[in-house]
Amino acid sequence: MPEFTYKIKIAGRKIKKTIEAPNKEAAIRLIRNKTGADVNSVKPKSKPIEIPFLSSMMKPKIKTKDVVIFTRQFATMIDAGLPLVQCLEILGNQQENPTFAEVIKKLRVDVEEGSTFADALRKHPKVFDNLFTNLVEAGEAGGILDTILNRLAGYLEKAQALRAKIKSAMIYPITVITVAIVVVVFLLIFVIPTFASLFTGLGAPLPGPTLFVMALSQFLVRFGPFLAVGLVVVGYLFKKYYATENGRRTIDAFILKLPIFGDLVTKASVARFTRTLGTLISSGVPILDGLEITARTAGNAIIELAVMETRNSIKEGKTIAEPLELTEVFPPMVVQMVSVGEQSGALDSMLAKIADFYEEEVDRAVENLTSLLEPLMIVFLGITVGGIVISMYLPIFSLIKHIG
Repeated sequence: MPEFTYKIKIAGRKIKKTIEAPNKEAAIRLIRNKTGADVNSVKPKSKPIEIPFLSSMMKPKIKTKDVVIFTRQFATMIDAGLPLVQCLEILGNQQENPTFAEVIKKLRVDVEEGSTFADALRKHPKVFDNLFTNLVEAGEAGGILDTILNRLAGYLEKAQALRAKIKSAMIYPITVITVAIVVVVFLLIFVIPTFASLFTGLGAPLPGPTLFVMALSQFLVRFGPFLAVGLVVVGYLFKKYYATENGRRTIDAFILKLPIFGDLVTKASVARFTRTLGTLISSGVPILDGLEITARTAGNAIIELAVMETRNSIKEGKTIAEPLELTEVFPPMVVQMVSVGEQSGALDSMLAKIADFYEEEVDRAVENLTSLLEPLMIVFLGITVGGIVISMYLPIFSLIKHIG
């Protein structure tokens, strides 16, 4: 709906504000009804000139944290008995992220025009995934939207915490390796050539480590730009390959088989799978739909394939535990607890307990990984940088010994 800027005078004070209205005449009527004052001027709100590419780049992205806070606040308001449209209006006005505020505004307009909340959410798949929209649809159909939103908020908070733990485990080694590479490249390109010219001028025989470092420096200076371009091309090809079905399965299977990181990814995937499926089942979503949604949010192609195979087996009349065991992806304890949950009729609560257990396992795995990587990274950095420095000082030691 168009926005208009208007000026009015109330109690001797000049006020300038904006209002939404279908046209200028409607805007004047709304202003008079709302303020009771004479309207001095009404003009369409001018929009800044936008370059499509730059404007999309400059827009702040909607983070998972924004969606989590929105869901928790929305659930609280619905639980307090506020109408759906009013909740969206309040949340849209107080939203600090302008991109997300625009999305909430569109949701409010769609609901006002008669659309269901779930259908309005489906128009924004990049913000609200299938899990979110299906749970909201189940809540609307069952008249328990407040309960579903509270469950969804809890799920999103736990999922965000799990992702944060995985990221924290990766940040340290990546940071140390990046610093080591930057320092080594700087030494080889800018420092070593100075030493090389000095040693060449002396005409004395050089130790093997010094010759190796000098050759490496010369190679990097000569072919560095080509290596940089090659790395960019390799990264691009890797991204394109991972975008294919076979590529994603091959790389994800390799990740799961890694000695330390593979175990961490497996535990995180199991926690995500059980938490998601448990939330869906407890919210009244059919098991087949729940497994399909869970597969899409698995985050690993091998886990996704195993869940879809389980779904196909259930369609043939089998239990959940039996096909899960046949996939050989899920740990035996998970299969046994799922089987107990099915037999006792409390599958959703059993899945929640499994998720709690594996989230704690992820915590421990992250702590162990961090404590293991810290000394390894320090040793790696010391050997890499220290080795280069020592190799440059070896000729000086030899020269001093020869003079002595």
